[in-house]
Amino acid sequence: MSEIRVIISGGGTGGHIFPAIAIANAIKKKNPAAKILFVGANGRMEMEKVPQAGYEILGLNIAGFQRGSILKNVSLPFKIISSLLSAYFIVKKFEPDVAVGVGGYASGPLLMAANFAGVPTVIQEQNSFAGVTNKILAKNAKVICTVYDGMENIFPKEKIVVTGNPIREEIVKMKGSKEDGIKYFGLNTNKKTILITGGSLGARKINQSVEASIERIKESDAQILWQTGKMYFEDCKKVAEGVPNLHAKMFLDKMDLAYACADIIISRAGGTISELQLVGKPVILVPSPNVTEDHQTHNALALVNRKAAIMIKDDEAKLNLIGAAFDLLNNETLQKELSTNIKQMAIPNAAEKIVEEIMKVCSK
Repeated sequence: MSEIRVIISGGGTGGHIFPAIAIANAIKKKNPAAKILFVGANGRMEMEKVPQAGYEILGLNIAGFQRGSILKNVSLPFKIISSLLSAYFIVKKFEPDVAVGVGGYASGPLLMAANFAGVPTVIQEQNSFAGVTNKILAKNAKVICTVYDGMENIFPKEKIVVTGNPIREEIVKMKGSKEDGIKYFGLNTNKKTILITGGSLGARKINQSVEASIERIKESDAQILWQTGKMYFEDCKKVAEGVPNLHAKMFLDKMDLAYACADIIISRAGGTISELQLVGKPVILVPSPNVTEDHQTHNALALVNRKAAIMIKDDEAKLNLIGAAFDLLNNETLQKELSTNIKQMAIPNAAEKIVEEIMKVCSK
């Protein structure tokens, strides 16, 4: 099989990075001779996670628009210009057959540079409502791989292929049982379990909702596995002190086991939704308001409208989230309905579908 050369750009959060790595792994599986280069944003999570997965990554000096602070955005135009130039030189030196954008700060400059250099591009759009950058990039993209149906009002219909969102291999396989998860995290086998995950960076309002309901948590018969995020861990650890059924963790290194031991799950509504669909547990989604185009709310509503999840708004979470979780935990009929409907939305072989599209572009 002939060598193909692929640049994959994007990152910022686990929701972008893990699908990107899944795509790279699927390319290598289909074409072991493939050469893959990642391009990310300096200082962001991808600069650590991608090398850990065994791939080379180069960084661009790019950042996003900072809401609420004009001064922090003064250097942004210079960073964009610098990133476009750096991206162009990276593309010319690597000579890729195709450039793939998965979202995140680096994706825009890299795909724009690829277009300018005459390299075909593929967009992987994880959300049900695309941001401005991907709308612009879509004009020159050969293929746009989407997670949700009904994107024709945003992207050219003839370019759209519904592939789903690639997820981590360990989630696809899900070998661990509920008992394995309970044992691994040191939980009580006789208690129902609520998994709270705010994503790799943590979620402030979700964490605050736990603190606001600490007395109710203490009195409950359930237990909570609480992924707080690095930024909030020290404060959350203090909240959990003396509460035996509240288990605060900075990061969950065995996410498959965390999903396995959960009876219900509380989560943000980014790329993690694709994992939740495959896991098939009852879910409460709390969309982050701090994202472009409020796309997490659109993602959550795509599930809510199919009775596949419950949504609690971020600004209502502090008062209502934990109460809603306990109500769901005691409503087996609703749990079954949510679980059945969310499973029907799962696309387990998304990475392979995206790679098929990438290979088609390369062959042309």
